[in-house]
Amino acid sequence: MLTYPQIDPIALQVGPLAVHWYGLTYLAAFGLFTLLGIARLQHPPFAALTGPGAWTRKDVEDILFLGVAGVVIGGRLGYCMFYKPGYYLSHPIEILAIWTPGMSFHGGLLGVIVATIWFAHSRQRPWLQVADFVAPCVPTGLAAGRVGNFINGELWGRFASTDLPWGMVFPQSGSMLPRHPSQVYQFLLEGLLLFVLLWLYARRERREGQVAAAFLVGYGCFRFLAEYFREPDAHLGILSLGMSMGQWLCLPMIAAGVAVWVGKSSPRQLHRPI
Repeated sequence: MLTYPQIDPIALQVGPLAVHWYGLTYLAAFGLFTLLGIARLQHPPFAALTGPGAWTRKDVEDILFLGVAGVVIGGRLGYCMFYKPGYYLSHPIEILAIWTPGMSFHGGLLGVIVATIWFAHSRQRPWLQVADFVAPCVPTGLAAGRVGNFINGELWGRFASTDLPWGMVFPQSGSMLPRHPSQVYQFLLEGLLLFVLLWLYARRERREGQVAAAFLVGYGCFRFLAEYFREPDAHLGILSLGMSMGQWLCLPMIAAGVAVWVGKSSPRQLHRPI
């Protein structure tokens, strides 16, 4: 049985200026996205595109900028709507307090979808082509975020057997019983494993939309599994059918991925930019 090592959330402090580890994990996520996006330019079909439709490093930078905005805005709005709708309807001004805890991955995903639709429209490119470009570059950012969760000692797991060698006590949870280090599980599943599988899959030419569909199904399934080991939100608990809110939000995500995959299983057709 392990005990959570109390890690100072501040990585560096100079006078009143404090640099938090969580902020550094965000910077790492953005840096990894940029590096992977540049590498993605060499993958089919993007490497073969020429003329006005060619992809460049400038496209990677623009997608990152819009994606960050989508993550922050969508993640905050998603948390307010999915997890505490009653509270934020009564305190709407607090929705703008993005510096306070409260972000939702599924809300951030919706924000990124809106951002990529905007990008596709502005560049006159098919949206699914843009989604296919972005999808394999995302899991490493998710992995970085889970590292930040662990450093902050948040989003701990459910109680584990005392015989579990890696069971960890999180004193900040209010209990000295061992728990699953679910942040580590999610780091390995939704981060590293999903990245490896998706990156290898995307290196070969696929029908338009299939890489994005693989991301939706892959993340949805891995997150659904990890939720069985993660402590549900205290104010929500376990919902109907014994599932958490995170699991319920994964179901439409998986369904959407399957729908796109099935829809793209027919012979390729010409796509018009949106």
